[in-house]
Amino acid sequence: MIKIKRALLSVSDKTGIVDLAKTLKEMNCEIISTGGTKKVLEEAGIEVIEISKVTGNPEAFGGRMKTISFNIESALLYDREKDADEAEKLGIEPIDLVVCNLYPFSKVKASGADFETLIENIDIGGPTMVRAAAKNFKYVATLTDVVDYPKIISELKENDGVLSFETRFELMRKAFNHTADYDALIATTMDERANERSIRLHFSGGKKLRYGENSHQEGHFYQEAGTTDSLYDMKVLHGKEISYNNLNDIQGAIDSVKDLQRFAVGVIKHSNPCGLAEADDQLTALKHAWAGDPVSAFGSIIAFNKTLELKTVEFFELNNEDKSKRKFVEVIIAPGYSEEALKYLEFHKNLRIVEFDPTICQRKIDMKYLYNSLLVQDADNLLYEKMEVVTERKVDVESKKQLIEFGLKAMRQVKSNSIVLVREMKDGSNQLLGMGAGQPNRLISTRLAIEKATENLTMEYDGEDITSYYSKEFGKAILVSDAFFPFPDNVVVASQVGIKTIVQPGGSMRDKKVIGACNELDIAMVFTGIRHFKH
Repeated sequence: MIKIKRALLSVSDKTGIVDLAKTLKEMNCEIISTGGTKKVLEEAGIEVIEISKVTGNPEAFGGRMKTISFNIESALLYDREKDADEAEKLGIEPIDLVVCNLYPFSKVKASGADFETLIENIDIGGPTMVRAAAKNFKYVATLTDVVDYPKIISELKENDGVLSFETRFELMRKAFNHTADYDALIATTMDERANERSIRLHFSGGKKLRYGENSHQEGHFYQEAGTTDSLYDMKVLHGKEISYNNLNDIQGAIDSVKDLQRFAVGVIKHSNPCGLAEADDQLTALKHAWAGDPVSAFGSIIAFNKTLELKTVEFFELNNEDKSKRKFVEVIIAPGYSEEALKYLEFHKNLRIVEFDPTICQRKIDMKYLYNSLLVQDADNLLYEKMEVVTERKVDVESKKQLIEFGLKAMRQVKSNSIVLVREMKDGSNQLLGMGAGQPNRLISTRLAIEKATENLTMEYDGEDITSYYSKEFGKAILVSDAFFPFPDNVVVASQVGIKTIVQPGGSMRDKKVIGACNELDIAMVFTGIRHFKH
């Protein structure tokens, strides 16, 4: 425990500084201060010592030199036990607390300031003091975050001006993170000015999860420091603890609906959308999404892009006396819930109910950690650069644009090699009818997508001529591929079930052969110019 007898206050952000200083004065603490901070404190009637009386030098060079001095750094750094005699001989009086937040480089940068202004907002003396005090936390407290002021005020009042070792150690850790983040931002900003990309990462929080991807792996969940919104901030309104796999699938579910404008529903299993639909009505969208793969939807993660209503969630039949009719779901995500919908969902005690708005989840970069290395790329935010019909059979891309875009957005969320089949329903909804994901051979993905679509068509049709129904629905559907077709074999397989429209990026050395196969089989093919691998 140390008594705070002498403190140095020099802050850029003056929030709460007067209240803190008043508390220090109540504890008979002497306050040293600089420039603008000194002015604010004196205007509040708080007596302070001008820092030049401690340093023996005036503030100089337009404020560039204020706190850097032998006297200040010594007062912070010397070991109170081993170096006490030497400090006394040198006339060094100890400083027990530094309160310092640095020049607002981040805010100045965000304002679009010019280079010279940025340079002038690089703090030198502040980080020097903070680091010195933090290194000597055994004897000195370092306060860098205004959020901590109330807690420190309370502890000072409760302990007659004393701060504990635990508090000083916590403040030390925050101080070094603060200066590390500050320097990292300056470094990356200067690299930007040189047209070079550099990465400095800082994640905080560290919620321990029950386990990782498997039960023998430890898992944690972190938030990127300095962000104003993140998946870490999602609100879990009800249900069991969110798991590592849940979080991964929640991100996939959010990504599946974030770019869809109408009522959209994504049903996710193992990070792939096994069901996806958009409609003018939320319940209709849910029904079509669920129908995309009702077997895989068991134990799925489901995301909605708009506030969830009671009539929609009643689809799950959670309170049906016949338990076999209840639809088991692991997690539901929506930007909001009506009071009635939330109450209904809470009937399932283990169902995880998450409040999060998918539309805010617009990432600029993607990162993947490899062995002691990091892959960084721009996020895949460009859907297509053209819609060029390259075959003799034509398709009106303007009238089909909404469905094609839906198909591209769906395909973009499916692991490569990815093939999806999408269709427009009689009610105007768009539905993911079938998908093939994660195959090393694109032809296998095409066959899987067709197989799943056939299965879904069989379940929904109750007439006699099922073959004609297959032909009609496949003829209306659009097959979308994440990358070019290297051979005509995918076209042949698609033709065998009656598919008449294929969308792919193009760009293969065998494009002419693929287009020729489409012409022979009377299939329209659209080139988008943009590949969408997702590994």
